Amino acid sequence: MSKTAKPARAAKPAKVSKAAATATSPAAAPVAATKASAAGAQKVKKVVLAYSGGLDTSIILKWLQDEYHCEVVTFTADIGQGEEIEPARAKALKMGIKPENIFIEDLREEFVRDFVFPMFRANALYEGEYLLGTSIARPLIAKRLIEIAKKTKGDAISHGATGKGNDQVRFELGAYALLPGVKVIAPWREWDLLSREKLLAYADKHGIPVDFKKRKGGAPYSMDANLLHISYEGGVLEDPNFEPEANMWRLTVSPEKAPNKPQIIELTYAKGDVVAIDGVKMSPAQVLTKLNEIGGKHGIGRLDKVENRYVGMKSRGCYETPGGTILLSGHRAIESITLDREVLALKDDLMPRYARMIYNGYWFSPERELLQGLIDKSQETVNGTVKLKLYKGTILVVGRESKTDSLFDAKISTFDDDGGAYNQADAAGFIKLNALRLRIGANVKAARAASAKPARKTAGKKPAAKPAAKKAVAKKAAK
Repeated sequence: MSKTAKPARAAKPAKVSKAAATATSPAAAPVAATKASAAGAQKVKKVVLAYSGGLDTSIILKWLQDEYHCEVVTFTADIGQGEEIEPARAKALKMGIKPENIFIEDLREEFVRDFVFPMFRANALYEGEYLLGTSIARPLIAKRLIEIAKKTKGDAISHGATGKGNDQVRFELGAYALLPGVKVIAPWREWDLLSREKLLAYADKHGIPVDFKKRKGGAPYSMDANLLHISYEGGVLEDPNFEPEANMWRLTVSPEKAPNKPQIIELTYAKGDVVAIDGVKMSPAQVLTKLNEIGGKHGIGRLDKVENRYVGMKSRGCYETPGGTILLSGHRAIESITLDREVLALKDDLMPRYARMIYNGYWFSPERELLQGLIDKSQETVNGTVKLKLYKGTILVVGRESKTDSLFDAKISTFDDDGGAYNQADAAGFIKLNALRLRIGANVKAARAASAKPARKTAGKKPAAKPAAKKAVAKKAAK
């Protein structure tokens, strides 16, 4: 269920599906889609569809009705994509969906509280850069699909992810973890509507409205948005050497056009989560919304990356994550004074694996849940405040304080007279003990080198003359 943000300015391109954005442009082909198997159609009586109300999922809705001859339940979620979701209700009703089978929900608080914040407690970055904005939204959608399927006695779920991307994996791994016997219908893996022309022809045949921009080709790339980020990929961005046009970005201004005056903000942390900004208490969704606004104004959070998809191919994506970028900087700063050295090191060792779990769709796996327990335990002492200076795309930590849990002891750390709090002479023994293995290794290496020296070669050399013989030779030469 891919969604896009509202236009931030007049230059905003329209949303287009990933498949439509990357499709070639052959002549329009026949409208018929590959038929679902008769056996499969008979098994499915009711399917819950992740429905955005856009062209792709509207086509999927009709296709499910025609090919599977089943009752369709629609689920539309507001996770902060920045567009109205109520119009999806009218579209679903127009396509014959019963009012009691239309679910439209505001999940912004749950999204940030139960998914985004736990992820940021781990400082998760995929391949060292990506803040996992799309990845972390998929398990929430999968969770609600399954909950609605149970509530409505549905026996299948359906999504609009393509057969090339990561989202199909994330949706389905989440669904199977929560309801092992559920049937998953992924139309992009079944039908032959694999070009924009075929999709438009199918829509025209079945009376599905198509806006002018989509009919003319839509945006030059695909978008996905939620409260954590906006992603852009496909189309013109498939050339990794192509620089995106300036008007593509919509959450952030360019750093060059950001304010010339820096802004300092203060984040208040409780058990690893931000609970207030500049002293004003906020809910999780309010925190991220405010940080997006502040960070976007200062050009913070842009990323242009070539990443490795779980299915095996490389993919180029551009991301805007202003609030998340601020959260990461602030969290690492407060951890720097509240976490033990080895606890922090252990978290850093585990973070790349944790990030891969989320990227690859294993949010509901036992290993992620086990690791989350360890991470959350570490956050019990992550309390205090952090001051950050934001300026033209950069974030500088300018202060951090924890009145209850700081491990920073100024009496010991000072370069001035510490009054005996730290005995510098102790360092000699500490260093010698830590150098012991290095010294032993160096001694062994030296001994090995000495024993490997070749013996002197004496063969072929003329024996040295005896002293008496030397004298005789010398006298004879003098005569």
